[in-house]
Amino acid sequence: MRDRFYRAALLVLIAVAAVMAAEPYIERAVFSATTPRPVQPRGDLADIERSIVTMFSQVSPSVVQVAGHTGDNQLQMSQEGIQTGTGFVWDAAGHVVTNDHVVQGTSAISVRLATGEVVRATVVGSTPNYDLAVLALDGPRRLPPPIAVGSSADLQVGQFAFAIGNPFGLDQSLTMGVISALKRRLPTAGGREISNVIQTDAAINPGNSGGPLLDSAGRLIGVNTAIVSPGGSNSGLGFAIPVDTVNRVVPELIRTGRMPTPGIGVVLANEAVATRLGIEGVIIAQVAPGSPAQRAGLQGINFATGTIGDTIVKADGKTVRRVPDLTDELEKVGVGGKVQLTVERGGRQRSVEVDVIDVAQASARL
Repeated sequence: MRDRFYRAALLVLIAVAAVMAAEPYIERAVFSATTPRPVQPRGDLADIERSIVTMFSQVSPSVVQVAGHTGDNQLQMSQEGIQTGTGFVWDAAGHVVTNDHVVQGTSAISVRLATGEVVRATVVGSTPNYDLAVLALDGPRRLPPPIAVGSSADLQVGQFAFAIGNPFGLDQSLTMGVISALKRRLPTAGGREISNVIQTDAAINPGNSGGPLLDSAGRLIGVNTAIVSPGGSNSGLGFAIPVDTVNRVVPELIRTGRMPTPGIGVVLANEAVATRLGIEGVIIAQVAPGSPAQRAGLQGINFATGTIGDTIVKADGKTVRRVPDLTDELEKVGVGGKVQLTVERGGRQRSVEVDVIDVAQASARL
């Protein structure tokens, strides 16, 4: 009796083990989807998704790919010797805005529209001081609509920011983030700094340069121009020229082909010199002959004796600690205006009124 029980129990265990071993094969045989799966209804997009989709569909036709050819001028977008970036249609005349560094040093420029059409373009005007350039398209079959322009004066840290561009040549790419910080400063190839620069964590990579930074309404709030990354790709730090600056500079580039550089005719010493000497302000190193600074009696460093001349400590009543503090005030005054400077020499301060001129044009005449 006991032997029969053990044999029965052993048979049951063997059967259970066999079923367990065969279970995966049984499941695959019974439950494998050998025909297309039925599509489940998704339901409505979330409100934020709908707004982003709508924004992209409205703005993306205005965004273009820019290729600056440094060799021959064949109308191709994938050849050796090109530097690529992004641009966007500015007005109904077909002007395209991009970064100056995208087209600088090129012999020919090609622009690919969102439709895929490739057209030639010429530089209407550019300014390294603001890293902006304006292009004119050569007879596109259908001109895309101009981008909507917003304001950068009322931006807030934390609000959504969107970038449309051509990172690594992947055209019409949308990235999303927030405005991470405001009022940053960005050095340019022109030797000056752009103030009030927008910092964003929206992914900006090589190829995004010159493309639009947008708010959630699809309005232009900045022009993407730089990233901070040892490897040259996005690391969460992107910078955009504020649209209020763009809206001031671009019309001037269209009108005259250049942007005046406000100045008073001085060469300023490196800020490290003032720091090393314990001087608060910006030291004048040299004064250009015949310049407004010379007419106002300003003096630079006497290199024969090593004597410091004038140090600018205020401009129109605002404290000057760094070179950008002075250049910002000169830009606010503008070419043709006058700036009231407080300068210090030999421990004494005095106030002088100095004319503001276009120093780039003045230098060209020398």
